[in-house]
Order: sequence, then C-alpha cells, then structure tokens
Amino acid sequence: MHVIVVGCGRVGSTIARELAAEDHDVVVVDRRSEAFRRLGSDFAGRTLTGIGFDRDLLQSAGITEHSAVLAVTSGDNSNILIARVARETFGVQRVVARIYDPKRAVIYERLGIATVATVAWTAARAIRLVVPDPTATDWIDPTSRFALVERRVPGAAAGTTVAELAERGLGVTLVSRNSQVRLAAPATIIQQDDVLHIMVATEHLDSIDHLLLHEGSHR
Repeated sequence: MHVIVVGCGRVGSTIARELAAEDHDVVVVDRRSEAFRRLGSDFAGRTLTGIGFDRDLLQSAGITEHSAVLAVTSGDNSNILIARVARETFGVQRVVARIYDPKRAVIYERLGIATVATVAWTAARAIRLVVPDPTATDWIDPTSRFALVERRVPGAAAGTTVAELAERGLGVTLVSRNSQVRLAAPATIIQQDDVLHIMVATEHLDSIDHLLLHEGSHR
C-alpha cells in the first residue's frame, strides 16, 4: 500500500518505520528536514520537506485515491486541513488524523475521517485503521471462543440493521457515531463510517469484513 505520513514526530516516525518494515511504500512529509533523523539511517521510504496540506507537495508524494494518508502533526488545525485536502481534493478514503482536543473529534467524524488521540497506543491504532488486521481483537474470552473487535462501517454495508448482522453471527454491542457511543438495539440502522464493537466467534474472525460487505450487497 502507498502511505503518506504527514508529521515526523514520535508518533509519525514510529508509524512510518513500522509500515516501511512491512514493505509498504511510505512517504514521510515534515516541514522541518531535521525531523527525519527520527526515521533512522535504515528507513526504506522517501521523505519530503514541506507543508502537508500543499496540493503540489502531496502530488509529489504520489497521492492517489488508493493511498492512505495519516495526518499526525503537532497541530489539530493542520491535521484536519491535511485530512480534508486528502479526502476532498484527491478522493482518499483511508484517512486518519491525530487530535489533541477531543471536542474536535466530532468535526472529523462528520467528514468520515478516523481519529486517534494522543495516548500511548496512538501509533498502533493509526496503523490498524489504514491497514486493518482481519484477526486483530480488542478482547477475547478465557475460553478463546469469542472475541470483541472494532470495525468502521464501509459504504456497502450502510443501511443494514443490527438484527440483520446478528443473523450473520455478528453481535454488535456498541455503535459510535459522531463521537456519541450508544448500546446497539436490534432495530438500529448502521451508517457509513459508524464504528461498531462486535462480538463474534473466534472461528469467524477472518470473515468479519466479508460478512459486513455480504450483508450490505443485498440491500
């Protein structure tokens, strides 16, 4: 996957190194060239010095609608601007923005932009949002029969009810929408970019995304 990481601080450099180590095509952007020292001499990706929301610079970074963009600079305003340019100008769907002020999360979510807060697991969560691991879990029961996972709803699954997903073996417990989290009711209709917390049998972990898309494709 082609990934553009804007911001080469502690989080950005960690994300860039991990993705490059997994053989993704990584370009790191920062306005300060000295920031690239964090990447180390063995970094396999590219670096560009400049402002992350500059359209010409993003084009130089090779941005396309199939890219992933992570805006992880030290400023909320810059991150939301970078995310909006990536989403609205270049049609990028895999966009993640780091936030410092949690109250601004609703702004991002209304634009369909995933957010990560400034906590210790920021880098790992940001990577998971743009490069999902189908078998990653947030919790697993002591018998290893059931697991709790988090998924962002793709457009193809929008309009499906929680009850319909339950018939497919996906037990939706919580729905997060516009920074509001609610318990899932059978009649709840899920929308694109909702974040679902789903209880599922561990034997079906690798088919969750297929089940979400399969259900939506029949509507």
